[in-house]
Amino acid sequence: MLLKDPLDKHFKRIGTEQKKALGRLGIATIEDLLYYFPTRYSDISELHHISELVDGDMATIMGEIKFLGTKKSFKTKVPMGEMVVEDTTGKIKVVWFHQAYLAKMHKVGEYVKISGKVTVKDSYKNITNPNIEKISHLPIERHDTLFVGDEKRSSDIRYPVYKETKGITSRWLYHAVNKIISSGALDDSQDYLPKEILTKYNLPTLSTALVWIHTPKKEEHAMAARKRFAFEEVFFIQLGRQLERKKIEEEKSIVINTEDQILKKFDDNQDFTPTKAQAKVVKEIMKNFQSGTPMHRLVEGDVGSGKTYVAAATSYMAINTRPEGQDFGTLQVAYMAPTEILATQLFENFINYFPEKNIQIGLITGKTCRKYPSKVYSQKENWTNISKNQLLKWVANGEIPVLIGTHALIQKNVKFKNLAYVIVDEQHRFGTNQRLKLARKDGKTAHYLSMTATPIPRTLALTIYGDLDLSVLDELPSGRKKVITKTVSENSREKIYEEIKKGLDEGRQLYVICPRIQDPDKEKENALNLKSVVSEAKRLKENIFTDYEIDVLHSKLTKEKKEKVMDKFYKGQTDILVSTSVVEVGVNVPNATMIIIEGAERFGLAQLHQLRGRVQRSSYQPYCYLFADAKSDNTTDRLKVFAENADGFALAEFDLAQRGAGELGGDKQWGVTDIGMEAIKNIKMVEAARDEAKKIIFEETLEKYPEIKTQLQSEKYKIHFE
Repeated sequence: MLLKDPLDKHFKRIGTEQKKALGRLGIATIEDLLYYFPTRYSDISELHHISELVDGDMATIMGEIKFLGTKKSFKTKVPMGEMVVEDTTGKIKVVWFHQAYLAKMHKVGEYVKISGKVTVKDSYKNITNPNIEKISHLPIERHDTLFVGDEKRSSDIRYPVYKETKGITSRWLYHAVNKIISSGALDDSQDYLPKEILTKYNLPTLSTALVWIHTPKKEEHAMAARKRFAFEEVFFIQLGRQLERKKIEEEKSIVINTEDQILKKFDDNQDFTPTKAQAKVVKEIMKNFQSGTPMHRLVEGDVGSGKTYVAAATSYMAINTRPEGQDFGTLQVAYMAPTEILATQLFENFINYFPEKNIQIGLITGKTCRKYPSKVYSQKENWTNISKNQLLKWVANGEIPVLIGTHALIQKNVKFKNLAYVIVDEQHRFGTNQRLKLARKDGKTAHYLSMTATPIPRTLALTIYGDLDLSVLDELPSGRKKVITKTVSENSREKIYEEIKKGLDEGRQLYVICPRIQDPDKEKENALNLKSVVSEAKRLKENIFTDYEIDVLHSKLTKEKKEKVMDKFYKGQTDILVSTSVVEVGVNVPNATMIIIEGAERFGLAQLHQLRGRVQRSSYQPYCYLFADAKSDNTTDRLKVFAENADGFALAEFDLAQRGAGELGGDKQWGVTDIGMEAIKNIKMVEAARDEAKKIIFEETLEKYPEIKTQLQSEKYKIHFE
C-alpha cells in the first residue's frame, strides 16, 4: 500500500455514493485520508445521561436499544434507519438518512455507544447520522471502563471524531485509517521536517504523529501529534511568506521624496491634526520610501482610525517626486478599493485632501471613468466623466499621477508610465505576480501598502502576513465619541425602538443587521429561526418605523443594485438600511450613528466590532444595540466583553483564545486549517516556526532541504518557484 495510491485500489467496497462523499471531504488517496485529521476526541469521561442533553450538544451517550426500524421520509422518500436508545434517565431517537441498512446491523437489547449532535424539537430528543459502536455492557457509572476486564481507566481511551458528510461516518474513517496503519504503509514514510527541528521542539516523527493523531492510546499522544502538525502548517506557511519577502528584498525600488516641507504643506491643508499613531505610521512609510528596497507593508486600524489620511499623505509625497532622470512630470500612485462606491468616495476624499486644486486624479471602475479637475469649472463637482480610452491614454503618458479604482485597475490595458506606489484597501491583497505585473518597470518595483480595518491578532498577522512589515493605527481621531453598546433583552425591544426614533427625528440614520437574507424553510428540519433582512425590513416598515424610508442590502442583489442602495443611504435619502454583514466593509456614512445587530451571538467579536465601527464616523454620539439569543454562559460572557471593550485588537485576541478548533466549523479561515488555528493561539509556536523558516530562507538555502522544497511545491501548500 503506497501513500499515493487511490483509495479504491485497497478499499474494494467503496461505492459510487461513498466515492462522491469522500470527494466532498477532499479524500482521494491513502495520503489524503491519513491527513484528514479528527476534529476532536471523545472518551468515557465525556459520557452524558440522556436526560441532561440539550439542543445543539455534541454528545456521547450509552444505552440499550429498545426499538429498530426502517422507513422512507414522508416528503422526499429518502430511506431512513431508526433506533430508540434508553439509559437509566430517558430515551432518545436515533435517525440515519440514506443509511437504513445500519438499523439492520443491530438488534433490540444490544448495548451501544452513540456520538453525534443533539436536536430537541417539541421536547423530543434526536441524534441524526451519529457514529455508533456496539459495546459489551453499560458502565455502572461514568468513569467505569468501557470493556470488561480492561484495567485501563477511561481517561486513557481516546476515540477520534471526524467531520462527516452524507455517506461517510467517523466510524468508517476510523476503521479505514486503522487498516492503512496496520498495513505498514507508514513504515518507510520520509519525514520532511529536519531532524534538528524535531529534536529542538520535541516533536514526534511523521509516521509516529500520523499514528498518534488517529489512534492515540492516551491524551498526551494526541496532543503531541496535533502540536507537530500545527507547528508544521505554520512553518510551511512562513516558508512561503519568507520566500516572497526574500524575492522582494532582492528587488530595487524608486526612491520617493520625503522632505519635511512636503508633509507640512499637506498637513497645513487639513482641518484636523493627525493623531500620534497616524504620524508614526507615516514616518515608517517614509523610511521605506528612502530605502531603495520596495516597501511591502500592512497597516491595521479600526474603522475610523484614519487610514485614508495615511494613504493620501504618503501619496502626496510620491506625486511631488520627479521620475528619475527627469526635471518634469511626477511619479504615479494606484489605489485599489473593494467596491465601486468606496472607490468613488476615496476619489472625492483625495480631491479635498490635496492642497493644490490642479492635481490630476482619475477614477476607474467597471462602469465609470472620471477625471479631476474638470475643464468645465462651472460644474459643481469640478470633475467630469470621460471615456475609458481617454483616461487610460492620460494614465499611460503620465498626465494623471493618481488613479483610484476597483479591480478594474489591474486589467491588462491599464498601463502606467511612472508607477511608484500601489495602495490596496480592505484586505484585498494582490498576489505577488499581480503586483509585479502592475508595478514593475525598468527593473524597479513600486512600493506596496495594504490596509485593513479587520483587527488581526498578532499571532495571526505574523503567520498570514509574514512577508509584510506591520503598522498599527491604535488611536481614533479627536472628537470621535465612544460607541454606547447595549445588550438588549427581548422585553426591552420597544423601549429601544423609541430611543432610535428620537435619533431619526434629529436627522440621524440607522443600520439594522440581520444574520440571514430570507426566512428559513419552516418545514426544513433543524432550520435556525433567525431574523432575516427581507422579513425584518417589512416588519419594521409596517409596524415600527412607518414614517421613515427603509431599504435593504444583501449579497444576492446585483452589483448595480447594491451600489444604488448604498448611494441613497450615503446621501441621506434612506433613513434605515436593513442589511446582512455585507455592510461590514462599506462606505463612510458619518450621519449613520445607530446600529441594531440581530442575532449578535452568531457573529465573531472582530466582525461585531467592525459592524459597530460603521457608526463611529462623526462627532455625533453613536449607539450599538445587540439583540441576542444567549443560551449559554459563554455567549453571555462574549457579548459582555464586547460591550465593555472598544479595542478591536483586544477583542480579536479574546475571540481567538475562546474559539476551539472544533468551533471553527471545519472551514479554513485565512487559509489556515483548524489544526493550524490551534498553533496560532500560541505566540511562542508561531515565533519559533517563523524563526526556523527565516533561518532556512535567509541564512541557509532551500536547496539544502530537498524534502522541504518538494513539500512546498505540493498541492497542499501551492508555493510555486519562478
